[in-house]
Amino acid sequence: MEQFKTGSVRANGLQFHYLEAGSGPLVLCLHGFPDHARSFRAQLPALASAGFRAVAPYLRGYAPTDVPPNGPYQTAALAKDVAALVEALSPEEPAYVFGHDWGAVATYGAAGLIPRRIRKIATAAVPHGPQLMQAIVSSYDQMRRSWYIFMFQLPTAELAVAHDGFAFLDRIWADWSPGWQVQREEMAALKETFQKPGVLPAALAYYRHTFNPAFQVPELAELQGKMMTDPILVPGLVFHGERDGCIGVETLAGMEALFPKGLEKVIIPDAGHFLHQERAERVNERLIAFFKS
Repeated sequence: MEQFKTGSVRANGLQFHYLEAGSGPLVLCLHGFPDHARSFRAQLPALASAGFRAVAPYLRGYAPTDVPPNGPYQTAALAKDVAALVEALSPEEPAYVFGHDWGAVATYGAAGLIPRRIRKIATAAVPHGPQLMQAIVSSYDQMRRSWYIFMFQLPTAELAVAHDGFAFLDRIWADWSPGWQVQREEMAALKETFQKPGVLPAALAYYRHTFNPAFQVPELAELQGKMMTDPILVPGLVFHGERDGCIGVETLAGMEALFPKGLEKVIIPDAGHFLHQERAERVNERLIAFFKS
């Protein structure tokens, strides 16, 4: 299992731990659920070889990064984290950001907050705009894919996910990336992250705080209201797997309207939700070409 240089930095009131490779302009790589910083084990060395400093933090609530017991874990808090990480890790020059799943949502939010500090963004598996939320309430196919969001609102969710040695994680990865098998040692490392104190409740709190306004904090209300609707004023690249069992590829429709500086869409036919791991070479090639262009 590949080992990376590690580090930590204070940002937005939390201590963030990260994996890193290379030197040069910063590329911040942001993971989603159920995942952790090792999600980018194929991107870190490729970006380093291309002349970038690639940094993959563990997001808030994912130990060894701080696990604030009461959050907040809504998407506006994630956006502020990313903006603060860019300022802390690249104070002199603008950065690039690549986010997957929740990391994609955080990327869009940060680009909205600090467009002058971010050169370009790339995202994977989650669109920007209102269409995903609309699909969750209007599209039977997307409702079926999004069953876990509703389940995570229940008080029994922690027990269900942790049951039988976190077998839930094996099953959801298999459902979201059909026909692809993550390496056994990588899944073991992921389960190790989820077994750390507070991580599972924090990871589920992302869903509870985002989908239930009762958990949201007043000081983030204005930013929260703009998270999925504001235009992104930096160039964008979005990847999506055609076989994604979590979020349908059709939710990318119309997304370019919110990218006045341009948006490239890359649909990978033989990939699912974890496409940057499944088809790493293809993703890395397009990602690096986009950041360097």
